[in-house]
Amino acid sequence: MLDPITIGVIGLVVLFGLLILRMPVGIAMIAVGIGGTWVLSQSVSYIRFVPYLKQYKSLLWENVANYDLSVVPLFVLMGYVAAEARLSSDLFKGLEALMSRLRGGVAMAAVAACGGFGAVCGSSLATAATMGKVALPELRALGYSPRLASGALAAGGTLGILIPPSVALVIYAIIVEGSILQMFQAAIVPGVLAMLGFIAVIAIQVRINPAMAPEPKTMEPAARRLAIRRLLPVLIIFGAIILGLGFGLFTPTPAASIGVFAVTIYGFALRRLTGEGLNFTGLLRAIRATAITSGMIYLILFGAEVLKGFFTRTNLPQALSEWAANSGMDPMLILIIMLVIFIILGCFMESLAMILVVVPFFWPTLIALNGGDYATAETSAFGLDTDSLKIWFGILALIVVELGLITPPVGLNVFIISSLSKDTPMSTVFRGVMPFFGAEIIRVALILMLPALTLMVPRLIGG
Repeated sequence: MLDPITIGVIGLVVLFGLLILRMPVGIAMIAVGIGGTWVLSQSVSYIRFVPYLKQYKSLLWENVANYDLSVVPLFVLMGYVAAEARLSSDLFKGLEALMSRLRGGVAMAAVAACGGFGAVCGSSLATAATMGKVALPELRALGYSPRLASGALAAGGTLGILIPPSVALVIYAIIVEGSILQMFQAAIVPGVLAMLGFIAVIAIQVRINPAMAPEPKTMEPAARRLAIRRLLPVLIIFGAIILGLGFGLFTPTPAASIGVFAVTIYGFALRRLTGEGLNFTGLLRAIRATAITSGMIYLILFGAEVLKGFFTRTNLPQALSEWAANSGMDPMLILIIMLVIFIILGCFMESLAMILVVVPFFWPTLIALNGGDYATAETSAFGLDTDSLKIWFGILALIVVELGLITPPVGLNVFIISSLSKDTPMSTVFRGVMPFFGAEIIRVALILMLPALTLMVPRLIGG
């Protein structure tokens, strides 16, 4: 007979195997959770399989009816409506008008537009796909090198997972029983640092090798004024959501509701005034896409609950925590190992699935290393109380998940951008993202050394 911890390890290996084989994440979690619990029930006398199955009569409903999770479909809907209303194009064109006088300015505008669109989309893959369609043809037509154009957009797409509001931040906060609002607030400074870092990378590259970007051209005054006029309403809507969350003016669910309403009304008004924007057909497409995406997310969340029940019965998370606490290794070294694992898994796993699978293992381990649930800043290993540790680790985790999306050999954002630029080899896109990868490593190091970068806004707002 196998002991429960061994069964848990086997279950974890099987899960990663199924994910590598591209089985849908939610189905893989449910299969491993139920199958693993059946195996446990054959090996451990006090585990009963049939009573375990009966809990699913209410578990799925409890997941869907969770008020904290109501923000997820609302933010998803806001992103789809914004895409149907072509606000991504207005955002890019307006920022291009402001930055086109700089060498490399259009690529910088594309990165900034990725950050802005990520604020309403919340998905890195969707941000890369949407902004790639909008900005990549423009960059190529202007004469930007394929390496710079594709690398900037692949890297810029990663901003979607961190710039608040973010679905991944919502899920992380629920897993660690933290504040969603504080997670959004904590992501503001690191998100801005990422955007500025990417822009700096572009500026340095075109300074070293001017052939990577064409000579700056001044837009026609009339076209420039029109682009800026179309940009202002988009900035007001997106900015109001981010700042409102940042300053605690409203909580995430009302913010998402207001955002959906504002984007929808503006999209219809734009259609009426200019002939471009949102129509009822586009709105229906957005609603249908939201239903599909939300259903997928809720299935993954349900699968995560099933999987959590299995791993809890194996005592694997507790055993991992005890091993880490008694290993004698430096807590910061263990944290860095965790971050490296996130980067490796991010090469082939979707970010939401990775957070749901990995964080339930890593978080109890960090709590044990830090001194327990009631650790204070004075007595803890990381110099942080438990609430601050939740915020700091969450932001670090999402940043390295971003890194996985552009890490060779399987960075998902790189695949998306490569598919949009058929004549650009995959190797060229990977070479293009490497300078941005370096900037991200520097950002991770800064946040590791200076947790205050993630904690300053929540502490400022919370007093």
